[in-house]
Amino acid sequence: MASPRRLRLPLSRRGFLLTTAGAGAALGLAQAPARAAAASQPFGSYGSPSARLNPQTLYVDPSGRGDFTSVQAAVTAVGGSGWTLVIAPGTYRETVSVERSRTEMTWLGAGEGPRDVVIVYDNAAGTPKPDGSGTYGTTGSATTTVRADGFTAHRITFANDFLRADHPDIAGTQAVAIKVQGDRSAFHHCCFLGQQDTLYADSNSASLFARQFFSHCYVEGDVDFVFGRATAVFEHCHFRTLNRADASGAPYGFVFAPSTERSNPHGYLVTLSHVSSGAPEGYYKLARPWVPTSSTTVQPMLTVRNTWLGPGIDAVAPYANMRDAHPWQEQRFAEYGNTGPGSVVTLPENRPQLTDEQAESATPATWLGDWLPPEAR
Repeated sequence: MASPRRLRLPLSRRGFLLTTAGAGAALGLAQAPARAAAASQPFGSYGSPSARLNPQTLYVDPSGRGDFTSVQAAVTAVGGSGWTLVIAPGTYRETVSVERSRTEMTWLGAGEGPRDVVIVYDNAAGTPKPDGSGTYGTTGSATTTVRADGFTAHRITFANDFLRADHPDIAGTQAVAIKVQGDRSAFHHCCFLGQQDTLYADSNSASLFARQFFSHCYVEGDVDFVFGRATAVFEHCHFRTLNRADASGAPYGFVFAPSTERSNPHGYLVTLSHVSSGAPEGYYKLARPWVPTSSTTVQPMLTVRNTWLGPGIDAVAPYANMRDAHPWQEQRFAEYGNTGPGSVVTLPENRPQLTDEQAESATPATWLGDWLPPEAR
């Protein structure tokens, strides 16, 4: 892990700190007095290492008042299943990996909101590895990687603050804040900050359908900033597109880039959510399909329903191709009951809509099957 340095949060300047008061309240963003109180009592209502929630609880505090000062050190220390990490307010500049053997793990941000507990790093796909063995690639760029099943996080910010403008020599600018591959993964009141490829909602292999649930979360970025092959539900979430200073013209980018396997009946479901933008009107596409060049088994799926789409979304042509060999019209894209200026249907052929009958089964319960996500804490 690199030595700690100041979190630049350029991402916050462009979007996170500019969210509406309503969105900020929904995320539980902390005020200064609350943060000051958290600093004096780093674990808040979660007690302290001397008064543990249960024997399988570890406390992380960058000032040394817990069991570990880094998140990765705590993850490495646990063995088996069912551990809880209580993470004190602070900025954790490190990369973190949760391997598949560490199942049923819960991370609790001990601040008043997600902005108080930040896990951040700045690797990009094109960043050279220190050992000279090449570059990280998109997967390797992730600040946090979760491969284990049954992972849950509450009130934590996952960020990648790599900036294109700071690295004109790096061509591979994909910079993942978190890659989630495990089944039964849940995130409540969390934030995901980045530019390109912010939130990688994926699975451990093409043959595994990883169910993931994101509730009252905030995600920002520009190019394909929610992408992957997971069976993912986004409920009461806020997606914000950034105003790209380096863009030469529309489109600035794409919110979703699903990569669902054709054999999976459920891809991404976005419901009761909100899409805003810091960019000019109509400069973003809602989605494009990601079909890897080596794949013959992918047919991306995205359903956006009962969601407010702001003016940043191109209402006339909200979808685009990533590769001409796989046009978006041949994928599984659909909308239902959306509102806002970005949802206006001007050319019906450009905006496939679910029927009322189809919408009855396009629900979180259908997507998640027999899994009931844990409640927010």
